[in-house]
This record gives sequence, C-alpha cells and structure tokens, in this order.
Amino acid sequence: MKRIGFLLVCLCLLTTVRAEKLSVEVERIWEGDYCAFTSLVQYKGMYYCTFREATAHHFNAKDWTTAGRIRVIASKNGRKWHSVAEFKEEGIDLRDPKLNLMPDGRMMLLFGGASVDEQGKRHLTPKVCFTEDGKTYSDIQPLVLDQRVNENNEWLWRVTWHEGIGYGVIYGSHFALMKTTDGIHYELVTNLGLDRFPNETTVRFLSDGTMTMMVRTEEGDKHGMWGVSRPPYTEWEWTEMNLILGGPDYLVLNDTTLAVGTRSLYGSEKMMMLKGKPDGKFEEVCLLPSGGDDNSYPGMLVVGNEIWVTYYSRHATPKASINLARVPLKWFLTPRTNKYYEKKW
Repeated sequence: MKRIGFLLVCLCLLTTVRAEKLSVEVERIWEGDYCAFTSLVQYKGMYYCTFREATAHHFNAKDWTTAGRIRVIASKNGRKWHSVAEFKEEGIDLRDPKLNLMPDGRMMLLFGGASVDEQGKRHLTPKVCFTEDGKTYSDIQPLVLDQRVNENNEWLWRVTWHEGIGYGVIYGSHFALMKTTDGIHYELVTNLGLDRFPNETTVRFLSDGTMTMMVRTEEGDKHGMWGVSRPPYTEWEWTEMNLILGGPDYLVLNDTTLAVGTRSLYGSEKMMMLKGKPDGKFEEVCLLPSGGDDNSYPGMLVVGNEIWVTYYSRHATPKASINLARVPLKWFLTPRTNKYYEKKW
C-alpha cells in the first residue's frame, strides 16, 4: 500500500509539472502577408499591436512587394483584433515599428524607413507619427537628430519615457544615447562607445531613476551587452551577457526582477523568455511555440497575473504570422538559479 501511495504522489506531481508547462496560452492574432517585428501597448482601454507587413524579411529594390508597410491592430480583450491603421511610402521599406505612450497622453508610433540608392547603398531614416485616439494618426515625419550625430544613416530603434523625457539609442554611423521631449527632436546625451557592431537596443528604468540598457551585437561572439547608468546617463557600466540577442525587449517587474523576450539562437531559432536581475545575468523561463528559422521581436505587457507577449513566427504558417502568448507572471518572480545563466549559449 505504501508503494502504491508513493506512486500516486509521484503521478500527481508529474501531472502538476506537465500542467504547469502547458499553461502558456498562444493564439495567432494576424496572418496573411509576411508579418514581423511587433510592439504591444495598452492605450485608452484598448490593446494595440503594431508590426511590419511585406512579402519578405528584407527589402529588395528590384521587387517593390518586399518593401514593408506598417500595420496597427487593436483589441478590447486580446481575443478579437481588427486593423485600425496602415502606413506605406513608395520606394521606402518601413520596418521595426514601436508604440509608446507619451507624457502628454498621445500614443507615438516610431519606425524606420530604409531605401537603396542607385549604387546599392542602404540609407536609414527614423520616422514618427502620433495619435490621440488610436485610430487617426498625424502625418509621417522624419526625426530631427542632433547635428553631432545626424549623418542621414541613423536608426532609432525604441523610445522609453521617464519623467517627461523620452530616451532611445541610435545606431548606424553612430551608437549613441538620445533624448527628446516631443518625440520629434532628439538631442545627444552621450556616445556609448561599444564595439562589436551594437545595434537594436531597449532602455528601461528602475524606480530610483537608474537607466538600464540591453544591446544586441553582431560581431565577435555576438553576446548581448547589459548597461547600467545613473543620471545624467553619461557614464556607463557594461556587462557582457551570456546569450546572443535578437529583437530584445524586457520589462522591469520590480527593482530586482526583469522579464526578457528575445530570439534564441542555440539549437535553432526560437522565441525565448528569460528572467533575471539588474546585474545582467538571465536564465531561461520557457520557449514559446515558434520556428521556421525566422521569429521573435516581441512586444511585452503585464496584464493581471500574466505577461502578454506578441511575436512573429512561421512555424505554423507558410509566411510569418503574429502570435500572442499569455505567460504566467509568477514564472518570472521565482528566485533565479544558476541552472542556465552560467551557460554560454
């Protein structure tokens, strides 16, 4: 009888573990053309997701259908989504859209415009538009960058607002921290001085005003870089991360806990979620259903006791489609171990 009881306990524990692993809910919220590079916010009682649509990942100047356009979709509950806006410009590849909420109550849509000249050289121009209701948007206009960094080949990937100021990092000819008060004009804060071709960068803040920064690199071992700085954000401490990043985003859940979403490149490309601390060390929480050697670029939002994660993948569709995962928030609040974060992926 003792042996039977022990087996029953083991079976219950195994069932609980399996149920826990299966408790991530994922649904496809948009498909059709090639969809990629997401961002997710909640604004005036609605959820908004934006992404790029085209026929391919990269723009080919000889094939206009590969030029990206930006779509914004909305939902009251995260279940039923509908399109509210679409942006396109002839001869320009619009890509990597990011939504953020401004201090004045508007929602800001930031994205990049890429073009190729007759010599085959690629040019980058960051662009922006604004909305007060999520439906009607202002005209697209290029950002006005500080003349010390304005070489008509810069990309501002994401903006994060803190105490009335928006901060973001440009890459291209420079790699520098910028700031804005209106979302259009950007002043140089400091050149960041990283090597190994740093590019896609997300900035987030701790409660005491400490700025943190997660940076993708693409030379050498390609490990991401983690930066920490105090006001006025001109002096930085850098830590090499233990993984390669792709389209990184992260949330500061509290001053000791971070939730991260990025592309995993060990084994095969997957959409990976991690947890960590402001020391720059992270461990894997889960892999979301993904694949097709082209995925990730999450948007992340805490909703109740879940983290909602939008991302793209083509594991279940011929072309990349947009997915929404609901990941239990408690998975990121448990103590970090050394099971994964010491591993070099």
